[in-house]
Parts: sequence; C-alpha cells; structure tokens
Amino acid sequence: MKRKGTGPDGLIIVDKPAGITSHTVVARVRRLAGTRKVGHAGTLDPMATGVLVVGSERATRLLGHLALTTKTYEATIRLGQATVTDDAEGEVTASVAVDPSAVTDAAIAAGVAELTGEIQQVPSKVSAIKIDGKRSYSRVRDGEDVELAARPVTVSRFEVHARRDVVAEDGTPVVDLDVTVDCSSGTYIRALARDLGSALGVGGHLTALRRTRVGAYGIDTAYTLEQLEESFADRVLPIADAAAAAFRRWDVNEEQARLLTHGVRVDAPGLGGDDPIAVFDPEGRFLALIEERGGKAISLAVFV
Repeated sequence: MKRKGTGPDGLIIVDKPAGITSHTVVARVRRLAGTRKVGHAGTLDPMATGVLVVGSERATRLLGHLALTTKTYEATIRLGQATVTDDAEGEVTASVAVDPSAVTDAAIAAGVAELTGEIQQVPSKVSAIKIDGKRSYSRVRDGEDVELAARPVTVSRFEVHARRDVVAEDGTPVVDLDVTVDCSSGTYIRALARDLGSALGVGGHLTALRRTRVGAYGIDTAYTLEQLEESFADRVLPIADAAAAAFRRWDVNEEQARLLTHGVRVDAPGLGGDDPIAVFDPEGRFLALIEERGGKAISLAVFV
C-alpha cells in the first residue's frame, strides 16, 4: 500500500524539448507527480531533445542502473567551424580558410571509423565533470584553461546518413553531416563532432542532437511535456513493467523471495552476464535487482 501523499512508483519517459534543462523537466514532473522524490537518468543539454528517463518514488532507485545502459542519438555535425563548447551554443573559435567541401566522403568515412569502437575520448571542456570540486563548465566560464583527461568509451555505431554543403550564418562554407550514434554511457557526441573535425583538419561542432533511445526505452514510448500535462497518471510506466523492460528477469519461489528481500544470499540463477537481473515473486511483484557473483545472487537494491 502506498503512503498517503506520495507520488506514483514508476518511470516517465519524456521527449524533452530544446531550450530547457533536464532539471527543468524534473521540476515539471515533480509538480505533476505530487512528490519531491523524482530524478532522471542521463542529463541532456538544453539544446538537445529526445528521451529523458525520469523516475518517481521507488523507481528513482532504478535510475543509477539505467544510466549505465547504451544510448542512441541522431545528430548533425558541422565541419568547417570549431566552437568553444563543441556545439552550436558556443562562440565560433575557428573557421578554416580551406573550403571543407573539399573533404572527400572517403576521408570522412575514415575519420568516422577511427572514432568507432572502444576509444579514448577527452570530454568537452564545458561538461559537468568536476575538477577539484568545481564543474568544468564553471571553470571555463571563469576564464580558466581547462584540460580534461581522456576516458574510455565505446561507440558501437557511428553512421553518416547525409551530407550537405551549405553556408553558415556568417558566410563561411561548411559541411553538415547527419549521423546516428550508438554509444556507452559517458560518451559525448559533441566531442565526437569536435574530434572528427579536428582529424579532418577543418574543425567541427555539433548543431543538433536528439536522443532516440536509452537502454530499452525508445522515442516511440516517450511523451512530450504537453502530453504529460494532459494526462499524467496514465503515462507513468509502473516500476515492475519498467524493470521487466530494462533488465533480464528471474522469477523466484516464495522462500527465495523471502530470503532475497532480507538481504540473504541465495544460489544464483546462472544467467551469466554483468548487468543486473530483475527479481519477481510468484505473484509477479518486482522485488529486487541482483547481480551474480561467485555463484550467489547478491542484492543491489530491494524494492519492497
């Protein structure tokens, strides 16, 4: 039974609009859900749109695990100009004298290939990464020259769908590439744009970004803020359904259920893999997330 005054237990898959922060989306959902206990998995920058997974009440405890799943983006990369933020929101820092339309499709394909797979990526300087307790973007705004260390990320797909030779607002000839990227958590798409432009010798930045998938949740299951305003309760994905969609499932008997919810280690189901497993009791209730370790089921989080 839910406590009086609490919001729904579940996920809200939001189609975030451009021009607002992820925090603003969370604030809107808090009001609609009638609870302060709301969070999100994986921030989207203000210019970005698309899938933002928001959790309410107990489902907030799923978010840390969901944030580690793979993500899919549709983006536009502009070759021929670099910006201070590696995206369209920052000032142009360099426009090459060479017309980027001279860059061949073969050269672009080779550059994309170098940025596909397991790579070392230097995050954007205006990321939220902390340096000595202060966000990198805050240091940049204060005029500091920030250097961030490269991090391992995985780009499992980086495809170019279209190329357009156009002229930027300031009259600079540029090349716009429409791309799709599948990547691991922690990958910066604007850093891919920056690094592709740098490798091609013409500079690059991101002009559009739309996230179309976070793990099991695609844009086809997402709701706009206007749709949520019209009907909120019917658009909350119950926590059990959310867990079943995102994680492998293990149905246990009553004794296993009792032991697991009390933190007792039981024999693992032998499903293998490193990702969490969602545990359900004989009545179909979602009980916990577990991982297999040394032949035992180790509880990561209990939800009852």
